[in-house]
Amino acid sequence: MASAIALVVLLVQPLLIILGGLVFAALLDGGVRLLGRVLPIGRGWRLLIVCLLTIAFLVGTFYLAGVQITEQVMQLRSTMEAQATRLAGWLSAQGLMPGTSDLSGMARQALSSVGRLTSWLGTAAGAITSLFMMIVIGLFVAIDPRVYERGLQWMIPLDQRAEFALTVRRMADTLRRLLAGRLLGMALEGVLTAIALWIAGVPMALILGILTGLLAFIPNIGAFISGALMVAVGFSAGVHTGVIAIVVYVVVQTFDGYVVIPMVAKRTVDLPPALTLGTQILASALFGILGLALADPMTAMLKTAMERRSERLDGDTGDANEDGQSAS
Repeated sequence: MASAIALVVLLVQPLLIILGGLVFAALLDGGVRLLGRVLPIGRGWRLLIVCLLTIAFLVGTFYLAGVQITEQVMQLRSTMEAQATRLAGWLSAQGLMPGTSDLSGMARQALSSVGRLTSWLGTAAGAITSLFMMIVIGLFVAIDPRVYERGLQWMIPLDQRAEFALTVRRMADTLRRLLAGRLLGMALEGVLTAIALWIAGVPMALILGILTGLLAFIPNIGAFISGALMVAVGFSAGVHTGVIAIVVYVVVQTFDGYVVIPMVAKRTVDLPPALTLGTQILASALFGILGLALADPMTAMLKTAMERRSERLDGDTGDANEDGQSAS
């Protein structure tokens, strides 16, 4: 058991990359299945159409708004740097900002606490390589998922293969529904934020909407980061605009929390907020940004597997009770 745990710890980053590939494969598989309802052609052709439509959407978006997005990205960077400088100056004036020596000590402590498991992902080359491998794995799995499912079943004892296949199918269905709901929530939150900020006259509404939508993939933490960006940009244009940005953030998050999330959870996967946040904290501390991004899919699949195991155990207990009653 100890050797197995040690092996998992050593291989945790490759395992996370494989999991990321499976998540991408689930996204593609969901699109393929959805397209199959209206277009009865081969799976390979449907997968090709999904990939081409995705590429066309990304290229078209950057072609139509690429210049504006690039300008707003550069403007957002300079705005955040200026706001950080102003905040540091205010904290120093209030006596709340640590001295230079204290900052150096905190920086050294933070850097020393970063484990070797996630250090290589901090480089741009490592991140690009990891993303490329996820895409390749996802494409190969999405082409024919049954091949890999049968391969896993061969590693399971014969009398347990049927139960294993059922559990895997439920986990895959859970992952597809989770990602479908998450994409819908991301789109709604991003579009609503961009439109509301644009109407309110907050600068860089487009890029803030895009970032809000992307960060919505990470519940709880993503909303906090997007809110901080929104408020910082709003106050850079004045107190009135900053207050409007806060109002927009509160309204969008309230609508998302009380309307979008319950509606999506009812049809997809309902994960308790405390469980989600706890898993995100653990995954980010152990595995870095990749673990944070994949915390929700991991939690959903583990929850499904445990629910299926509980069903099986309850069924076995019920059968045993029935046998005991019939024997008496």
